[in-house]
Amino acid sequence: MKIRKSNPMDLAAMQRIYDAARRFMAEMGNSSQWQGSYPSNDLLLADMKRDVSYVVEHNGYIVGTFAFIPGEDPTYASIEGAWPDNEPYGTIHRIASDGSMHGIADACLEFCLSKRINIRIDTHADNKVMLRWVERAGFARCGIIHIADGTPRIAFQLTKK
Repeated sequence: MKIRKSNPMDLAAMQRIYDAARRFMAEMGNSSQWQGSYPSNDLLLADMKRDVSYVVEHNGYIVGTFAFIPGEDPTYASIEGAWPDNEPYGTIHRIASDGSMHGIADACLEFCLSKRINIRIDTHADNKVMLRWVERAGFARCGIIHIADGTPRIAFQLTKK
């Protein structure tokens, strides 16, 4: 697998992946996360402009995508619980795969860990697949945060020293 920054020519492939991820989440009992057309092309293009948007390729074919945002995330400023530390971190957002192969989330995490010591991530309580992955990957459950629309998400942090 190869991870590279995304570009506007990748939008169709990225939306294909998010469509597949929404269908998969709904099949697994999580029909309320990423409703409608989230994430929008405008959001993905804004991520690209900020140089925080990535795709995962296998044999030249895009099989996954995510945003890795270094620095403080305003959504994480208030938590019902506690972060283990206040050290610099980066946040993984909008991670998704097309389901064609295993190991995409692990490759994403390895890539992100090479950029930062602390990694934060959050997910919906109904996203059982993501909850299993973050726990298996060694993330610590830190508490509940609320995203921009006010809905709660379970927040995690992984600290590698």
